[in-house]
Amino acid sequence: MKYLFLAFLFLFFQNCNTSESILEKGILKGEILVSLPSPNVIPERYNVAFLIMDGVYNTELTAPWDIFHHTKFKKNIKPMNVFLVADTYEPVLTFEGIRLLPDYNYLKDEMPKFDILVVPSAEHHLDSDLENKVMIDFVKKTGAEAQFVTSHCDGAFVLAKAGLLSGVSSTTFPSDISKYKKMFPELKVYDEIDDKKVLFVHDGKFITSAGGAKSFEAALYLCEYLYGKEIAKSLADGLVIDWDLENVTHVVEW
Repeated sequence: MKYLFLAFLFLFFQNCNTSESILEKGILKGEILVSLPSPNVIPERYNVAFLIMDGVYNTELTAPWDIFHHTKFKKNIKPMNVFLVADTYEPVLTFEGIRLLPDYNYLKDEMPKFDILVVPSAEHHLDSDLENKVMIDFVKKTGAEAQFVTSHCDGAFVLAKAGLLSGVSSTTFPSDISKYKKMFPELKVYDEIDDKKVLFVHDGKFITSAGGAKSFEAALYLCEYLYGKEIAKSLADGLVIDWDLENVTHVVEW
């Protein structure tokens, strides 16, 4: 009976003659096809793409996600739509073991124009991910069209590989600064100022952060830049974060 059911599903979707079948936009669990809901693109908001892949680190993803997602609860601002974007419809497994369902497959979907691109760090951002030409091309194109591009921890390696940081000051995970400088010797890289670790760098439309729990600070900074101090403080208070930009070691260049 199980095999008959699966055969019926196969024939049904083949006869539908669609290039992107529901099987591609759903998950087959046992004998039950679970379809994925379409992303809710609410107009008059910033559209934010979070690039995910197997091995993405939880904190560098969830910290800016939390901050940006909470903008929708604030009044009299242009809030953010947040989306997970990957090269698959299948669940993406974070380094720590959480399974994430992408909102968009950048290989197949028609997507909204993304105003903000977020590149969290992932396990292989220093090696095999940098050889993924399709992913790098997506970052290059999306980043070029976005109003802001942010990276957290080793996500800066991806931006640099895509050529987006040419002529731009940046930073990355403190322990990987030397590797970053060696791999991209042409870049201007910040590590410390007055013996304090630089937590993020803002240059033009690019914001690169040291990552980890400090990813919250970089995201709050962008919100303060867009919405002002009062909104940023409110977002921080809602997540029980002590936020004062003057106490955060950072660099702003234009």
